[in-house]
Amino acid sequence: MASTDVQRKLTAIFCTDVVGYSRLMGEDPEGTLGTLTEFRQVFSENIEKYKGRIVNAPGDSILAEFGSVLDAVSCAVDVQRELAERNMELPDTRRMDFRIGVNLGDVLVKDGALYGDGVNVAARLESLAEPGGISISRPVYDQVKTRLPLHFEFLGEHQAKNIAEPVRAYQVRSKPGDAARGAPQAREPAKNQEYPELPGEPSLAVLAFTNMSGDPEQGYFGDGLAEDIITDLSKLIGLTVIARNSSFSYKGRHVQVKQIGREMGVRYVLEGSVRKSGERVRITAQLVEAATGKHVWAERYDRKLEDVFQVQDEITNDVVTTLDVKLAAGEQARVWRGSLKNPRARELFYRAREQINRFAREASEESRRLFKEVTELEPNSPLGYSGIAWANFADFIRGWSDDPVQSVKNMAEWASKGAAVDEQDALTQAMLGIVCAVTERHDQGVMLGSQAVALAPNYADVVMIHAMILLMSNQFEEALTVARKGVRLCPLPPGWYIFALGSCLYFTGRYEEALETEKLAIAREPDYSSLHYAITLHNCALGRFEEARAAAEAYYRSNTGLPSLKEKSLGYPFKDRSVIDMMLAHLEKAGIE
Repeated sequence: MASTDVQRKLTAIFCTDVVGYSRLMGEDPEGTLGTLTEFRQVFSENIEKYKGRIVNAPGDSILAEFGSVLDAVSCAVDVQRELAERNMELPDTRRMDFRIGVNLGDVLVKDGALYGDGVNVAARLESLAEPGGISISRPVYDQVKTRLPLHFEFLGEHQAKNIAEPVRAYQVRSKPGDAARGAPQAREPAKNQEYPELPGEPSLAVLAFTNMSGDPEQGYFGDGLAEDIITDLSKLIGLTVIARNSSFSYKGRHVQVKQIGREMGVRYVLEGSVRKSGERVRITAQLVEAATGKHVWAERYDRKLEDVFQVQDEITNDVVTTLDVKLAAGEQARVWRGSLKNPRARELFYRAREQINRFAREASEESRRLFKEVTELEPNSPLGYSGIAWANFADFIRGWSDDPVQSVKNMAEWASKGAAVDEQDALTQAMLGIVCAVTERHDQGVMLGSQAVALAPNYADVVMIHAMILLMSNQFEEALTVARKGVRLCPLPPGWYIFALGSCLYFTGRYEEALETEKLAIAREPDYSSLHYAITLHNCALGRFEEARAAAEAYYRSNTGLPSLKEKSLGYPFKDRSVIDMMLAHLEKAGIE
C-alpha cells in the first residue's frame, strides 16, 4: 500500500527535455528512439556519478534531484559536453539537443515523487536554456559562482507559471578554452543588460599587453608591463583590480571585451600592445567600457627603453584619473614604487616574474636565480628581494622544498632585505607576516599582514597571504572574509588560493562547502598534494570514509617523500593547537594515519 506521508525539504532540482522532439519522432521514429535511449544512458551514468536520483523520466524528459547544488550543475555541464561530442557524429538534421534547468528550491516529497514551486521553477529555467545549454536560478548562481570554474550570463527576470515572484535566471557558460565542440557560444548581451555581481566601486581587468615585436621571446616584456600596472593599481583604495592569474587567461585569444567584462565581473578592461625596436619602445594602451565596448581613453607612448617605468606610471595615473578614483591622503606617494633604472635589471625582473607565475618547481628555481641577478644590478630596489622571498614561499606552500624550515628562513632573510630598502613594499610586508605566523609569532604576523593589505588593498596575493596569517592565528571567520575577497580579485585562482579558502571553510564548520571548493581546484592542479590532504580531511569530517581513504591515496601518489597525513596535521603552526586535535580526530575516524 502506498505511503500517505508527505515530507518537505530543500533540494537541487534538475529538469531536462529534448529540443524539437516531436519533429524528430515524426521524421524518424526508430532512429530518434535509438538516439534517445543512448543519450538517456549518458544522463543516468552522470546523475549516478554525482550522487543524484532520477525522480521521473516520462517521454523525452528527465526530472532528477541532488543533495548538492554543485553536484547538480557539475552533472549538467558534464552531460552537455558529452552529448555535444556525440552529436558531432550525427547529421545536423538528426542532432538531439537537450535543454537543462537547475533550481534550488523547496519541494514536497510523496512516494518518491517531487511536487511544488521548486519543480515548477526548474521547468521554467529549462525552457529558457539554449539548445545544448544550461540555465540556473539565482539561488543556484549564488552557490556556484565562485566555486565552479564556469562563467555565467544574466538572462533577466522571467515569470514562471503559478509563481508570484519573477525568476532571476542565468545561463551557464563553459570555462575559457574548455567548451565542448558544438556547445553554444556566448551571445552578445543586449545593450544595458545587467552584468552579474559588479562591485559598487570602479572595477578593472588588465589584459597582457600584446607583443608586436615579431620576436616571441619578447612576450615577457608586455606581460611584465601589464603586471606592473596591475600591481600599482591594486594599491589603490576604491578600485577593484582583477589578479593577473585571471586576466592573463585571455592571452593569445580573440575574445570580445564585452565577454571579458561578463566573465571577470568588471566594468572596464585595459588592453594594450608593446613594440620594442633596439633601444626604443612604443606602448599603446586603451581603456574600454565593457558593457558598451566604448573607448573611454587611449594613448600612445614612444620612449627610450630606459623610460619604460615612467610610461607605466603615466598609464596608471591616466587610468586612475579617468575612473575618478579618489586617493586617500598620502596614497599617491605609496602608489609609485622605486624604479628599476637598469635596463638589464628590468629585463631579468620581467623574466623572473614570468617564471614564478608558471607554478612549477623548476620554474620557481629559475625565478630565484633571475631575481638574484636583479638584486645585484639594483641593490636599492625591493623588487628583487621580495621576488626571492616569494619564490621561497612558493616552494614552502607547494611542498617543493626539500627543507621547509630552511625555506622559511630564506623567506625571512630576503623579505627583511627588501623591507630595509623599502618598507612600503606590500609583498615584502606580507612575506614577513607569513614568516611570523609560521614561526608562531601570530600577533606580529597579523599586524604585518594588515599593514600589507593597507598598502595594497586589492593585490590578490597579498590579500590571500593575510587570510592565511589570520587562519593560523585561529581567527577563522575573519580569515574566511578576507579569503573570499582574494578569490573575488582573482576569478581563476591558483590552487593555493583555493586551499586557503577551503581551509577557512573547514575551520568554520562549513565542511560540505569546503570539500566542493577543494574538488574544483584539484582538477586543474592534480599534483598539488595539499589539495588532496584537504579533500581527505573534509571527507573525514563529513563521515565519507571511503572517499577520504581514496583522497589519502591520491595524496601519497601526488609527490614523493611526503609526510604522513598525521604528521602534516601536526606540523601546522596554529596559535591554538586544540584545532589540531580536531583534525587528528577526523583522520582517526577513517582509520587514516
